[in-house]
Order: sequence, then C-alpha cells, then structure tokens
Amino acid sequence: FTGAIFSNITHDHLDFHKTFANYIAAKKSFFDKLPKSAFALTNIDDKNGRVMVQNTKASVHTYSLRTAADIKGVIMENAFTGLHMRINNREVYFKLCGRFNAYKLLAIYGAATLLGMDEEEVLTRMSMLDSAAGRFQMMQSAEGATAIVDYAHTPDALENVLKTNRDIVGKEADVITVVGCGGDRDALKRPEMAEIACKYSSKVILTSDNPRTENPMDILNDMQKGVPANKAKQVLVIENRHDAIKTACMMLQPKSVLLVAGKGHETYQEINHVKHHFDDTEELKNNLNIQ
Repeated sequence: FTGAIFSNITHDHLDFHKTFANYIAAKKSFFDKLPKSAFALTNIDDKNGRVMVQNTKASVHTYSLRTAADIKGVIMENAFTGLHMRINNREVYFKLCGRFNAYKLLAIYGAATLLGMDEEEVLTRMSMLDSAAGRFQMMQSAEGATAIVDYAHTPDALENVLKTNRDIVGKEADVITVVGCGGDRDALKRPEMAEIACKYSSKVILTSDNPRTENPMDILNDMQKGVPANKAKQVLVIENRHDAIKTACMMLQPKSVLLVAGKGHETYQEINHVKHHFDDTEELKNNLNIQ
C-alpha cells in the first residue's frame, strides 16, 4: 500500500470482533504492516488517532479540526447548503455539510496532496463533490420542512448526523427521528441508538430496519431499554417502516427537520432471507409530494 488513512473507530462490528480492544487491534495491524515508503495519515482528534500509528514504519501525517496538525481545518460556516472551511489557510466552500464531512474532507485533501497532487487543484475538485446517495441526502417540502435520509446505523454515525442537524437548526428547533436497528447483528448498540436519538430529537419513532431472521418487535424491545424515562412520552414505536415514515411526515411542520436513519441508499428491506423493495427516499417523496 502507498498510504493509509485513519479516520475514527467507534462501537461497530463487535458481533465479529467480540471486544472493542480486538477491533482496535485489527485496525492497528494494518498500520503496523505498512512499509517505510508509505504514508500514514491519522485524525488526531480521535483518541485512538495516535495509537494507530505508534508502531508504523510509514511516515506519519496528521489532520485535525481542534488542534495543531499537518492538515488543519477550521469550520467557518456549517449550513444545509454546505460548509465554508479554511484548510491550511485556504478558504473553500463545499457542497457537503456537517462536522463529520469536514473531517472526511481533510482526509481527502491530505491523501491527495501526499500522493503528489497540486493543492489548488485538489481543493477545486473537492469543492465540486456531491453527497453520495443516502448519505445526508436532503430534500425540502413545499412548506419549507427539511427531510434527510442517512445510512447512519451505528451509535456514532447517528450522533454525528443528529449533532449536525442541531448545529444548523439550533437547540430549540423541532427534529423528528425515525430509526431502527438491523437483526442478526450486534444487539448491544440497540439501546444506545435509541438513547442517542432521544438526546438530540424532539420526537422519535422507533421502527423496523432489516430484521433479517429476528422478530422485529424483539429488536424494538431492545431499543426501548435505552429510552430515558423523561423522554418516554416523546417516543412512538411503529414496527411497520412505511407507517413510521408516513406518521413522521404527518407530524412534520414548516422549518422542522425529519431524519430517516439506518438504510440510506438501500432499496430493500430484508425479512427472513427475502429482500422486499423499500426505499426511504421514495417513501419521503411520496408522503411529502416532492418530485
């Protein structure tokens, strides 16, 4: 490998790795095996950013939004329309929004320049980047409400997306979140996902995601264990995902934000080994009369 990038590490894939320590070790082993000729680009704002590269033979380079680094980013404005950032003292507008995307942009810039590309050309091309389908994919209703589809299916990803919403619309704005958890996967994150949704949302609808071979209500019962007692009245449980999204759209007011999380770009729902057509974006457009 010519180079490697460490972005972050969070609670995920523990159904495979069993412990978080094993997961960290698996990622770190990749950096440990890099040759001297390679570069290792690491996010030092993540508490494991330096751990990943402490034994690597590769040349180490850093990026950060919070402290001094080889690639230093500053968010000057964060809006649904995009980010205004300063990267190594160059100001650029990007069509992506959110702090989590700011980190990704720093990683892209760092990797591209370490590969020898011209800095100005890299920033110019980056300013043209659009969000991938199902990744903070936004649409607006005729009444002025904002709906977002995102693939967030881990606690960290969900928190990043919801924090971005709050950063943009403020603490008092109405934010509705529709979220579920997949079946036959790490069950430990289920209550945590519900707790995070409650923390950053005005209203939460817990629903089915890809239940696979599990009973959807068993998954939802696991999620409900994470709902704080003082938030219980703000939470609905609607197992049918179509009905959950329809209900959320009916609750949506002008200037409110609706996040439908978990499936993103997927156009199916997997139930007992059968994939049934289901598209969150399609559901939102139909319910909000968006062309």
